[in-house]
Amino acid sequence: MSLSLSFHKALTLWPDREALVESQKRFTYRQFGQRVFRAIKLLTIRGVGKGDRVAILAPNGHQFMEAYYACALSGAVLVPINFRLAALEVSAILNDSEAMVLIAHTDFAGQVEAALASGTKVKSVFWTGSGACPELNLGSLRYEMELANQADGEPELPCLSEADLAQLYYTSGTTGNAKGVMLTHGNVSFHALSAVAELGLSDTDTWLHAAPMFHLADAWATFAMTWVGAKHVFVPYFRADYVLECLERERITVSNLVPTMLTALVSDQKAGDYDYSSLRMILSGGAPIAPETVRRIVARFDCDYTQTYGMTETSPYLTLSCLKSHLKQLPADQQLAIKSRTGRPFIAVELKVVREDGSPVKADDREVGEIIVKGPTVTAGYWRKPAVTAETIKNGWLHTGDLAVIDSEGYVNIVDRKKDMIITGGENVYSTEVEHVIYEHPAVLECAVFGVPSTQWGEAVTAAVVRRDQHEVTESELLTFVRSRLAAYKSPKQVYFVGELPKTGSGKIVKKALREMHQLEEDASDKGAES
Repeated sequence: MSLSLSFHKALTLWPDREALVESQKRFTYRQFGQRVFRAIKLLTIRGVGKGDRVAILAPNGHQFMEAYYACALSGAVLVPINFRLAALEVSAILNDSEAMVLIAHTDFAGQVEAALASGTKVKSVFWTGSGACPELNLGSLRYEMELANQADGEPELPCLSEADLAQLYYTSGTTGNAKGVMLTHGNVSFHALSAVAELGLSDTDTWLHAAPMFHLADAWATFAMTWVGAKHVFVPYFRADYVLECLERERITVSNLVPTMLTALVSDQKAGDYDYSSLRMILSGGAPIAPETVRRIVARFDCDYTQTYGMTETSPYLTLSCLKSHLKQLPADQQLAIKSRTGRPFIAVELKVVREDGSPVKADDREVGEIIVKGPTVTAGYWRKPAVTAETIKNGWLHTGDLAVIDSEGYVNIVDRKKDMIITGGENVYSTEVEHVIYEHPAVLECAVFGVPSTQWGEAVTAAVVRRDQHEVTESELLTFVRSRLAAYKSPKQVYFVGELPKTGSGKIVKKALREMHQLEEDASDKGAES
């Protein structure tokens, strides 16, 4: 089974249905199909064949979806790149993936020019967007112009299997180096069909692509919604007022948004001015979400709510907080409490919460263990990193690094993370990566990066720093230094300067103690304000 099945299903059953909407641009599935065929021909002319990598750096839009399917049908491997990354980070991904072609939006022309300046294997750049694009040594081609030069008609396509690689998603590693998560046609296809079954998706649905399409919080819906002939509506960049208006205008029925987006929507002053009667479900994923926020979402949109949890490595869903039928008989407040949990296992995976020795924890909602999973949606591993793959997938089970409890109904709830990963605004940030950059500053002797609770971001990246003797650096100077080297969302929101960092007897920095110290200071500050 390959992703071509979902594409041909939509073109066969719903050819004349309006399928893609981006501002004033609207395409039927038949028109979308012809654009995908032309895109495949365009890639073929540039030498892209089965297994070759094609990178994309762009906001949400119909061209992003065309890239997903042009690669899926031709056997090429799409490498979606987070457009918030710094040029050096983009360059590292292009080099590691050995991408031959880059599809880039002119909004990111500066990043692309800087990323390519250090040398990559990219041979062609296709520009989307209406802005100016730099004149590159390898040539700058306008995507729409080149697409128009291709003939209509289905090209000859390779025979693909479920084992063929479909996408490479890069995530930051604890070593500070990006690692590519390999997802096959089988992984993505099985996840799409499972989501259709779990969420009751159909051709009556209209999906809003508001979360970024470079992220699996949204990208999975590209295939699941197409499979059932649903409509796709694209929002290039998230803006609360525009999304609220779009929910009403396009009669959106379902979407997945990260908690920071949902908080912005329900907090918008004009949120009460729109008609959300078309909405049947809002999903939340990509970061923890507070129960109070869930209550506000349900009250504002008056629709079903489902919390999701997953990983890039699992295509992504591992759990959904959907209620089992007998739980729907509970009082509303108890139902909402269950929906606010991490959720019960997704249909496509087998999930356990285990102790260090691998034995299951008690299903008492109290004993904490690590979530491990296996199933057809789980990655085969990391791109050209067999050692890292072996550390993560053991005896067929992927070890998530997430600590959770599980109740008698099989619903899990994450309580902490084994690794020092921070989830801020729906994005994963690894503390080691940020620490490595801070250590590059000559005034820094020691540092530790950790997450603290934030109503706006879920977690805020925070740094504790020990200065070198006779060296001075201000918080502002250090933040500027980091932001020039890393994406803004990875940079600390706050820097504390301390005389020393708490450590164990072996000299290891104790980040838990730093978080506790921060909380004590916050509590003391709150009490002082009250008095």
